[in-house]
Amino acid sequence: MTPSVFRARNSRRALRALPVAVPWLPPTSAVPASARLMVTRRLLMGADLTGPVLAYAVTEYLVLHVGSTPPRDVVAFTAFLPFWGVAAQVGGLYRHNTGLERSTTDELARIVGVVTVSTWAYVLIASFAGALEWSARRLGVFWVLAVLFVACGRAAARAAARRHPACFERAIVIGTGDTGRLVVRKLRRHSEYGITPIGFIDLSASATQVIDDTPVLGTPERLPELVEALQIHRVVVAVPADDGGALLTLIHRLRAGSVQVDMVPTFFEATDPRATLHFVETLPLVGLAPVHHGQAARACKRIIDMIVASAALLVVSPLLAAVAWRVRRDSPGPVFFRQTRLGMHMRPFTTLKFRTMWTGVDDTSHRDYIRSTMTAQASVEGNGLYKLERHDDVTPFGRFLRRWSIDELPQLINVVRGDMSLVGPRPCIPYETENFAPHHFDRFLVPAGVTGLWQVAARARATFGEQLEMDVAYARGWSLGLDLRLLCRTPLAVLRQEATA
Repeated sequence: MTPSVFRARNSRRALRALPVAVPWLPPTSAVPASARLMVTRRLLMGADLTGPVLAYAVTEYLVLHVGSTPPRDVVAFTAFLPFWGVAAQVGGLYRHNTGLERSTTDELARIVGVVTVSTWAYVLIASFAGALEWSARRLGVFWVLAVLFVACGRAAARAAARRHPACFERAIVIGTGDTGRLVVRKLRRHSEYGITPIGFIDLSASATQVIDDTPVLGTPERLPELVEALQIHRVVVAVPADDGGALLTLIHRLRAGSVQVDMVPTFFEATDPRATLHFVETLPLVGLAPVHHGQAARACKRIIDMIVASAALLVVSPLLAAVAWRVRRDSPGPVFFRQTRLGMHMRPFTTLKFRTMWTGVDDTSHRDYIRSTMTAQASVEGNGLYKLERHDDVTPFGRFLRRWSIDELPQLINVVRGDMSLVGPRPCIPYETENFAPHHFDRFLVPAGVTGLWQVAARARATFGEQLEMDVAYARGWSLGLDLRLLCRTPLAVLRQEATA
């Protein structure tokens, strides 16, 4: 009997022994976590080596003439190529491959650094050896193309890795409380992570065998058996440390068996994107930096907002004119929807959006919906999203504008005025603050934004309460680098939302 057949029979036997029915999943390749990570690593390494080759070829075509490159130059570049892989390794481009939201935009600065160091090292060594004489123009074109091709190649490599059969993971979540439920729901919402939550592990025998359409597979004692039988790749611990002390031995066993273990911090609501992990001897500490935004950083943010928003308004002005004409033609009423929102330090301002609804619509239903979606137990609408369906209130053309977020473009005028920023928390309606917890008011430490953390990370797949937590996390962990990453990821988030609509 082959190992795969034996494993499949064990899986079926384990499923029959469970107290609830679990849909049978076909056996995977069951490769260990290290081997699955190697798939991503190899694809990324291929992109890191292919990018410079393409940049070199295109540079020779653009700057020189085809066929005029001396053979010694080609030999020198080929011989130097392995150094690019070494530089990428030293530059940290292959670290943290277990991160769920790792993207090319997050490592753009590292890519620029690796390409810069590698390019200058090649030019200096090859020139010293007499195998190369590069002009400033040739060097500049090659550097720009190398950054572009490496970044695009790594993005394509990650997309291919997410579709590779060896990279799909099955997960078990330990803990059936609110945190455990939140983990399962977010994993299901983000199919791009490639992680399927199979079920819960309950710390005590529970009479409830199915929670939120996810089965409770048993108690921690059964965890090693379930991991082996169901070919589990990842275990997420979503219980407080005081409740999960008995799990420590099991966690060590799982890690020794090449299972990825993730632990939700006890006070995860207080963490932000700048949180760091450091150690006092062997005691791990999650570092939360003080919320302090310097005047120089704020001035840079404002300058960037002015330049980018003004340029964007010039570029999209024909589109704005066409949309304004169509809105006026589509339904009676003004072109712009004007509404009082709260910006930095809760200062009220009038936000501008293209009108997508009929005039005179009552906001009572929206007030009630905001109140009902403050908790993680909130139910999605019929559209599968946490977004109030108002078919009778939205105009026909308004549906198109909302679908592609085009109705938000006039907010660029608010950015130029200084009411908003390009990136920041969603501009808050005054009555929404009635549902805020005290820490939610930290979102007003920074200007409201056209796009932001929750728009990129979740859009309408998170409850209003979760959106507030992400706004608070952004305000506490704001940096110019974070703004750049969110701006780069916004178009992809819009397209992804459209693809799943």
